[in-house]
Amino acid sequence: MAAHAATGHELEHHGPPPAHQSSRVDPAVLGMLLFIISEVMIFGAFFTAYFFIRVVGGAPWPAHGTELPKLIAGFNTAILVSSSFTIHFAQESLKRDNRLGLKVGMVATFLLGLTFLFIQINEYVHIGFSPADSAQASVFYGLTGLHGAHVTIGLMLLAFVTIRSFRGHYSSGGYLGMEVPGIYWHFVDVMWIIVYFTVYIL
Repeated sequence: MAAHAATGHELEHHGPPPAHQSSRVDPAVLGMLLFIISEVMIFGAFFTAYFFIRVVGGAPWPAHGTELPKLIAGFNTAILVSSSFTIHFAQESLKRDNRLGLKVGMVATFLLGLTFLFIQINEYVHIGFSPADSAQASVFYGLTGLHGAHVTIGLMLLAFVTIRSFRGHYSSGGYLGMEVPGIYWHFVDVMWIIVYFTVYIL
């Protein structure tokens, strides 16, 4: 009788069934990937405006009387791309339980990202035109400014990960808190490469 009661208790279930979870993708990683997809759509709207002005409208790029600092932007691109390698180095060091490599990689990544943002702001100060000067200028500031905002968010995440790294967090068996911000930072790097070649080079 007691066994029957226990069986009945086991079969009793209240509320919705447990949520299905894929064994291949961690929910945090999946959430970041979905967030990145939504961000790609935002960038896509700005790129649409860019191509409409340049291709459909036939407006000169950049506008007459303006010049884009291609060399400085190229140097800045190299800095940001380097930061992808340093954060990868930090992640690989962590997987081997090399905490010194983790700390060095994270500090280097943060400093490279901060340098990129500083150069970008300095470019705005000396570029010689404002968003109100022309449609081309508006799109330029829109695309590069949107990316700069993402870099700023990324730097906040990197700072958080770096602080936790120095406090002894993360290990070869548990590094999801570092992996997810790393995915975001790689997205920021890739998106800048697209912005650089589209806006500065083409």
